[in-house]
Amino acid sequence: MRAMVLRGTHDLFENDSPLELLETPSPKPAQGEVLIRVLACGVCHTDMDEVEGRVSPPSFPIVPGHQVVGVVKEHGLEARDFKAGDMVGVAWIGGACGKCAYCRSGRENLCRDFIATGRDRDGGFAEFMVADANFVYPIPQEMDPVKTAPLLCAGAIGYRCVRLSGITDGNAVGLMGFGASAHLVIKLLRHTYPLSEVFVFARGERERQFAADLGAYWSGEIEEHSPKQLSAIIDTTPVWKPVLRSLENLVPGGRLVVNAISKESSDIDSLLSLDYQSHLWLEKEIKSVANVTREDVAGFLSVASTLGIEAEVTEYRLEEANKALLEIRRGGGKGAKVLKIADQ
Repeated sequence: MRAMVLRGTHDLFENDSPLELLETPSPKPAQGEVLIRVLACGVCHTDMDEVEGRVSPPSFPIVPGHQVVGVVKEHGLEARDFKAGDMVGVAWIGGACGKCAYCRSGRENLCRDFIATGRDRDGGFAEFMVADANFVYPIPQEMDPVKTAPLLCAGAIGYRCVRLSGITDGNAVGLMGFGASAHLVIKLLRHTYPLSEVFVFARGERERQFAADLGAYWSGEIEEHSPKQLSAIIDTTPVWKPVLRSLENLVPGGRLVVNAISKESSDIDSLLSLDYQSHLWLEKEIKSVANVTREDVAGFLSVASTLGIEAEVTEYRLEEANKALLEIRRGGGKGAKVLKIADQ
């Protein structure tokens, strides 16, 4: 099979082709696993973090990719919930112990033995992959694989952020940054909280216009103050300055949810201007988001299927994975980036 393989970490501005297109043996499903013929795989900011070493795999080589839609080809023993021909999805959460206090309390995203697809086991930047059947999701046949792939991470983590934000219908909500996840969050908010106004902060005019096209009540630059203070803000940016700007825009008792697996150190000095009185006082909260649970993935897939939510995407071929990663690194663009690997 063909696969885009990462052999080590690289700075994308110094090496714009860190993934190698290789012919490798097709994997075989072990007990409890399914073999999936990959149709589409989203390219995520976390894939870029993995390439550049901020989220480093435990070993190399590795096949990245964790927003996978494909078709079951065969299954191993004790994986009979799926049959050949079923369309399925695989997300970032590829395994958890199921026994620890976190798993038993519905917080498997915090499990010390958390297994990440495309980091701890080979992912979907390939024609075939295997996955633990307990972490595979049925996808309705009528859903478009390319437009569905980003729902498995960008959508699921956005869904988790909304759940953790504590908003109720009618609250004013902010989105700091407007990429793959945020554009799905605004679609979710417009459907499920129709009385809530959404305020979008983005660095580029193209993203701000995209937000307006998707129903944002207001869009402005990262440094701007919104016309009103907000009950909750979801920050999807990779830097620190938006954290301070978000706190300034919150109502007393408001909550900032930070949806980022890492924050770059290049603007760490921004935190030196953190002022308790203007940024944190009056019971403002900051909450980070780590990974997703199966409930997040299944929940968002169900909502998206019911409401007809799908991603706005730019398509690439499998061999163009490096191009997609570099465009994420440079920033800008609309919606999500997806590798179309095979036809349904």
